[in-house]
Amino acid sequence: MLVLVVDSSTPAVIAAVVEVTAAGVETRAHRCAVDARAHGELLAPHVDAVLADVGVRPSSLDAIVAGLGPGPFTGLRVGLATAATMGQALGVPTYGVCSLDAIGFPAAAGEPVLAATDARRREIYWAVYDGAGQRIVGPEVSVPAVAATRAHDLAATAAVGDGAHRYAATLRLPVADEPRYPAALALAMLAAERLTAGAPGEPLTPLYLRRPDAVAAAGHKPVLP
Repeated sequence: MLVLVVDSSTPAVIAAVVEVTAAGVETRAHRCAVDARAHGELLAPHVDAVLADVGVRPSSLDAIVAGLGPGPFTGLRVGLATAATMGQALGVPTYGVCSLDAIGFPAAAGEPVLAATDARRREIYWAVYDGAGQRIVGPEVSVPAVAATRAHDLAATAAVGDGAHRYAATLRLPVADEPRYPAALALAMLAAERLTAGAPGEPLTPLYLRRPDAVAAAGHKPVLP
């Protein structure tokens, strides 16, 4: 199966084409650019580029996998809207994966690990994973000190993700260099069982965890004296 993978839950705008077989998952093409203000400008060209690298048209895709977040409202919805629209237009199933899982799962090395991304407002999105990469707490959004307390209670021995780098002093855990952002290959691997089983496609419900920064005005100001 040829599968398009997208994620825009962090400043990293990611698109990849992977091949999923009974033997495993292999990346065929990959694009990633880190720019928190250009999700809308970068994702579509990334998708075009990875398809061109593999030499296939969108109609050759068998499924689409998208990172569900958590992530800031504006960036996250770019990836999910792209994935949902392409899935509907092509008539292929879409599958969602928690984006933090694609950071914590590949970082698992036998001991619990904290995965964290920047949530702005001096907060982080975070989850804790056991030694096998299974999520045991989260996803949640909080100030780093709260995540640090929970992670230490769960005997986490390391932290990973761009949020962990940003707040390393507060988390008080060794911070791994990689992965900083969701890994496209990990997203595909976490969806592989559903893909190979031919499971029905799923609605791509975003994990916002809190209200968007921008809200509608509560009322109207008078324009006449």
